[in-house]
Amino acid sequence: MEIKCLAHSEINLHKWDTCIQNASNSLVYAESWFLNNVAPNWRALVAEDYEYVMPLPVKKKYGITFLVQPPLTQQLGVFSSHIIDENIMEQFVKKIPYRSFHLNLNEQNPYSKGAKQPNLILDLNKDYRTIFSSYSTNTKRNINKAFCYQIEIKTDISSDEFIKFYHTTKKNYPVSPEAKVNSMINESFNKGKITLFGAYNINDELISALCLLHSSQRLIYLLPVSNVEGKAQLAMFGIVDTIIQKYANNNLILDFEGSKVESVANFYQGFGAKSAPYIQIKHWSINDLMKYFY
Repeated sequence: MEIKCLAHSEINLHKWDTCIQNASNSLVYAESWFLNNVAPNWRALVAEDYEYVMPLPVKKKYGITFLVQPPLTQQLGVFSSHIIDENIMEQFVKKIPYRSFHLNLNEQNPYSKGAKQPNLILDLNKDYRTIFSSYSTNTKRNINKAFCYQIEIKTDISSDEFIKFYHTTKKNYPVSPEAKVNSMINESFNKGKITLFGAYNINDELISALCLLHSSQRLIYLLPVSNVEGKAQLAMFGIVDTIIQKYANNNLILDFEGSKVESVANFYQGFGAKSAPYIQIKHWSINDLMKYFY
């Protein structure tokens, strides 16, 4: 297999997006418009006239060019409508033209030399009652508590309202750069690629919000945020339950993007989510590290 490394200006974006859209492991993260927002000037490995593709999210700092997983992008790797085996993965990894990289492959990229990372997904191809029966007792209890506070879940909040709430609400987890969040939200909203869910209190004040990113046959749980009142009123339980009610009985997967934080993973598992790990690969050149830190 001949694999070519292409600069951003050399990529045929029409062929690229056709490959991603037809891939058996299609993910919105790898669509050209999304990559343009989170990793400007990304490059690519391409084989067999765009039958197999792999985005290369390039970053440069202190004169060092390397690859790093972009913000808001859990999984990338190799995409194709054909079977991707470990031999193909090995060929692509060997073709990475940078000495230093830290990348997440996607869950359909078999590669035994990487490290497994946690992800949790929920199959929505059953009716809501069946899915609800798999909720944990604690999750069912918290959903009831949330609606006892008379919260109202809306799906028509504007991107401006979401962005303002997201950036002005204190969070206890690392956040992506504000400009990239704004760019991704606005373009996704304009393309109809996201649904913005909001939980409002009895005074019609926004207390919790979530961006649901649409990706082929996958719904991605992205940028959850709750203020103090939203947490106290367990509003995110109400939002997730509303999402499941809305999309149940469809050939879709709700992708929670996993978590290494036990309490967060327990929250996802409470809705019946199951493990679907992906592989992380990394290599740091000693020379690059010396330049970077010294």
